[in-house]
Amino acid sequence: MVNVSQACWFVVLPDRRLPPGLPALLRERATGAVLYPSGRPWLLGSWTADEMAMVSAGGRLLAVVGTSSTTDAGLAVRLKSVGTVADLEGALRGVHGSFHVAASLDGHGYVRGSAFGARRLYRTEVAGVTVCADRAPTLAWLTGREPDIAQLAARLAAPHLPHPLADAAMWTGVETVPPGEALHLGPDGSCRTTAWWQPPPPELPLAEGALRLREALREAVVLRVRPGQVLGADLSGGMDSTSLCFLAAEAGASLVTSTLHWDTPGNQDHHYAAYAAKYLPGIDPLVFPSAELPACFTGLDERRDPGQEPAAALRDLARQQHTGREMRARGAVLRLSGLGGDHTVVPPASYVHALLRRGPRTALRHAAGFKARSRWPLGATARMLLLGAAPYASWLSTAAARLREPMDVAGPQTWGARPVLPVWASEETEGQLAALLLSAAEQARPLADDFGRHAWIHQMRDAGRIAGLFRDAGASMDLPVDSPFCDDSVMNVCLVVRPEEAGGPWSYKPLLAAAMDGLVPPRLLARTTKDHCGPDWYHGLKAHRRQLADWADTSHLVASGIADENELRRGLLNPGLHRGGGAPELENTLGTEAWLRDLAAHPVPAHLTNSPPQEEEPVDTPAS
Repeated sequence: MVNVSQACWFVVLPDRRLPPGLPALLRERATGAVLYPSGRPWLLGSWTADEMAMVSAGGRLLAVVGTSSTTDAGLAVRLKSVGTVADLEGALRGVHGSFHVAASLDGHGYVRGSAFGARRLYRTEVAGVTVCADRAPTLAWLTGREPDIAQLAARLAAPHLPHPLADAAMWTGVETVPPGEALHLGPDGSCRTTAWWQPPPPELPLAEGALRLREALREAVVLRVRPGQVLGADLSGGMDSTSLCFLAAEAGASLVTSTLHWDTPGNQDHHYAAYAAKYLPGIDPLVFPSAELPACFTGLDERRDPGQEPAAALRDLARQQHTGREMRARGAVLRLSGLGGDHTVVPPASYVHALLRRGPRTALRHAAGFKARSRWPLGATARMLLLGAAPYASWLSTAAARLREPMDVAGPQTWGARPVLPVWASEETEGQLAALLLSAAEQARPLADDFGRHAWIHQMRDAGRIAGLFRDAGASMDLPVDSPFCDDSVMNVCLVVRPEEAGGPWSYKPLLAAAMDGLVPPRLLARTTKDHCGPDWYHGLKAHRRQLADWADTSHLVASGIADENELRRGLLNPGLHRGGGAPELENTLGTEAWLRDLAAHPVPAHLTNSPPQEEEPVDTPAS
């Protein structure tokens, strides 16, 4: 059975007649409840006092669930300025963090997640009644939904899926409320979505944007610092995690840090991490030589509760568990991760197309720089710069027809990376993913009219989605993981900065470097390299060849018609033969196989039927 009690979770129910047993079933696992004035349950789930700010006034209820800067008293003040649902976002302006918002105003419901997907929202129907939750598995558990094979098949594509496929739920009948949109629940049972967030205009120069980013990151980190508590933090040696460590130290946190010392020749991460530690007085630094950690892909045979969706981070899971246990043993109650920094502070190089209209000289200079650095072909560079890209719908349709073509490794991208299926994907998988892309081409709109801006927002949302998976995985290991770079306030600030100043071909993360100037030592901000752990990756695959062979022989992907048995076995046992992009496609495949195996070990029972709604007896759970 899917475990819905391992971390903060909630379900929003309408103030209506409900299917028999639905609230009672939730109350068996819920530790918290908030009621409507009618006595029916509004919110049922599990959360701590730190994860819920709640206020009620007459027939009006307002809750913020997650990590936020507001309090019950603060919400009470904000609620006074709310007349209708349309006033909610204005009243919540200035609240920062990573959270959901739920409100019921005289029978009108409003629920939303975060703008960039770190906090997601899902919906389904039970006997004509709309129910929503922060977790798709919760709704699948409630209703006995089956996995959506087409969506699972799509997860084999590398490097990642385009908008809107990347946001889809893994269950039939369960829909994702797109990030940046809110669900409106009418008193008559109607349901609709509206956009509550719009991309801000990119108008700030680097200096002003850096000041705002520093303040946004400072607020995000301070929000996670608790007096008297030990805070864990990754100190990888990269600019993102290092910046968070210095901000946490500035906030007075008692820090225990985790650094991996890779054996890869030429790897510089541990040198930069050791240098940073010298300037972080009072920290408790933990250094883990990679040879003393579990090999990559350790734990393939360990079954866990299936998460929201397949995760490509299977290779590092055992290592994260090991380092997390050590941090926990030193007293850490939360772990800060630099996840999302790469996605957030650096825009894709495709910004040069829109820049050509505003600053042609700068655009040509930047395009020439990217061409030299990334070896873009002259013709492709000129086409992107001068002609732009086909409409998004055409781009999706073209991607549907090119799923078997090798990944584009040279040349500028426009709307994003084109999805490519591995050779072991079945013909059925190719047809299913093509159908999803063609359907999206008919219905979806890009995240911004400019393809460079669309690509930046999409990579931010990709980071937000992964941050949510990391948070859930950390909660299951008793050390929650937070990713401050994925807070809405931080990502919004980055989008406000002119992309040609936030990025560029000649400097590494200029926006973050400017934001941390004066706090982080200059040598760390001047770093221009990014290390990898390729030898460890191959060593892990070799060390677990027997388990991989067993997975090939008993593959759930093959049983589901998603993968070809022979090609999958060849791919798992001979990773060195992969074409370009082999690591992402193999990790996506292993993550999806693991998810299916986890689901088989923890099946979702069909608790509810489509019987007509009945009146539930009011519950006597406390109001908050």
